[in-house]
Amino acid sequence: MDEIKKNSTAVDSRCPSCGGKLDFKPELGKWKCNHCDSEYSLEELEKKMNSSASKEKNKHDELTEDSGNLFQYNCPDCGAVIVADEQTTATFCVYCGNTAILKNKLAGKFHPTSVIPFKKTQKDAINAFKSLAKGRRFIPNDFTDEKNIEKIRGVYIPFWLYDIDFNGVVDATGRKVTTWRVGRTHFTKTDTYDMHRDGDMSFVKVPVDGSTRFENDLMNSIEPFNYEELVDYNHAYLSGFLAEKYDIEEDKCYEDAKKRITNTAEKQIISTFTYPGSIRTKTYTDKETNFYYVLLPVYMLNIKYRDKMRTFAMNGQTGKFIGDIPVDLGKVFYKSLILFLILFASFELIIFLGYLLGANL
Repeated sequence: MDEIKKNSTAVDSRCPSCGGKLDFKPELGKWKCNHCDSEYSLEELEKKMNSSASKEKNKHDELTEDSGNLFQYNCPDCGAVIVADEQTTATFCVYCGNTAILKNKLAGKFHPTSVIPFKKTQKDAINAFKSLAKGRRFIPNDFTDEKNIEKIRGVYIPFWLYDIDFNGVVDATGRKVTTWRVGRTHFTKTDTYDMHRDGDMSFVKVPVDGSTRFENDLMNSIEPFNYEELVDYNHAYLSGFLAEKYDIEEDKCYEDAKKRITNTAEKQIISTFTYPGSIRTKTYTDKETNFYYVLLPVYMLNIKYRDKMRTFAMNGQTGKFIGDIPVDLGKVFYKSLILFLILFASFELIIFLGYLLGANL
């Protein structure tokens, strides 16, 4: 078993009025106390608690924990031990259910510059999943079990965003084919053209998932996010949600960002060709002008079916939901068998009634 290190106390957002637990409520855009129902904006919290995102940035030194180890924390509410791995930055106490924000893990180079707060609620995510499953006759029972559906959790996923300047130089051969007919004779004429394109493009905030825990294709599928709603990071936004920190460095993620913009730019260049054709030569150059480390809101649900984990995800800002519900082959066989027996019995009954009618005549 991995070594467990004791190195911190979990940090939670507290109500300035009663000291109760505060959770961020997406439907309100505010924090609400679970005990006295007091509501606070971020400005009110910072004023009352004398803490702001700018002060948190330089409060701690850069982390030096060994990757792959487990860490032990104490819940600020009940004192229970919370065990988390290297990437977890916000989790739940299994005893009292309160959010534990492991704030020291978001210090130094792991301190996000910005966050998009959740706008959609867990109820929104549950309803989206139920809508996806609605009307499917052969859905496995696990996917309609309320206990499984209620496991949908909001997670802040670490992302790198890149501003990139791009230049593309493409030489291609274009062809224009003309056909006509004179009497019974068909004619075909092919005109060949040299096509040259040289252009500059600027890409702003190209996202790449910074965690190995989440499939890039899955994260790409719930895009886009509205980056105009990015706000300065404050750990209070994590209240009521799970959160991760990145484990893929900025330079490695940049390679994925470069592939994305290259594919997009090439399609854009090809769309400007006067005639269809084939590329002879292409030269692409890119230059990173800025990058940002941010946390983006995602609702996740994992359901295991036939030894395979099925993952569903919803954009916690826009509500875009993706996932593939499998077909229960057992249900297909069972219902097909019942339908066959009903049809067979009906056919036999018709023959029998026909026989009786013929005998009476």
